Amino acid sequence: MDSTDFSDLGRILVIIPTFNELSTLPVIVRRVRTSVPAAHILIADDNSPDGTGRLADELAADDGNVHVMHRLGKEGLGAAYLAGFAWALQAGYDVVVEMDADGSHQPEQLPRLLDALRGADLVLGSRWVPGGRTENWPKSRQLISRGGTAYTRVMLGVPIHDATGGYRAFRAQTLRKLDLHEVASQGYCFQIDLAWRAVQRGMRVVEVPITFVERTSGTSKMSRRIVAEALWRVTVWGVDDKVTRVRRRASARRSSSHGGGA
Repeated sequence: MDSTDFSDLGRILVIIPTFNELSTLPVIVRRVRTSVPAAHILIADDNSPDGTGRLADELAADDGNVHVMHRLGKEGLGAAYLAGFAWALQAGYDVVVEMDADGSHQPEQLPRLLDALRGADLVLGSRWVPGGRTENWPKSRQLISRGGTAYTRVMLGVPIHDATGGYRAFRAQTLRKLDLHEVASQGYCFQIDLAWRAVQRGMRVVEVPITFVERTSGTSKMSRRIVAEALWRVTVWGVDDKVTRVRRRASARRSSSHGGGA
């Protein structure tokens, strides 16, 4: 089979959220279209003041595989993806991919994710499995990413090596089972939230190594607020989960005790 032929997976949509990505967007779109020619692209623009939305419209006018969603303003990465997921499911796509517009997620590695999806419900592009790596990342960013995943593994019991990464491929049926209407998290926490939901539901989650390249233009969307939100939510989720488990075990013991005395 041709390495770019993923027709067996059905219709593929790559969602690319944008906010002030005027210089990088055309390059990313071209690279995606070259790597997986049959894939469609949804550019979800948060009303970028630099004209990214207008450029997206021009790209869509020239290529029938490119679509644009204009959003009212900057509402966060999680909200952009949730809107994109809803659009994708309504339009009947079978595979939905998350990808950054700044070049940190290499479109040339998209076939690797799609190939793994043939045996999975969700594929995570991982920086922290053998073969995965980062380029031009300061030690502080590596520490935040590795530390966030380690904390997530401890608090939520998620057997994932890179829970905060945003290069992912979902089956549409996976998204339908994740209760997306209940998701309110953003940023890093949004990625942790979806991965945890998939694990909780017994889905097949596979990690494949990727090379994450630090953006060379524009500014990072990462902030202390995003990191703080992730830590707070993971802590709350972890405590709630542990309390629920304790209560279930206690209830099971009481039921067993009452049954044994009957």
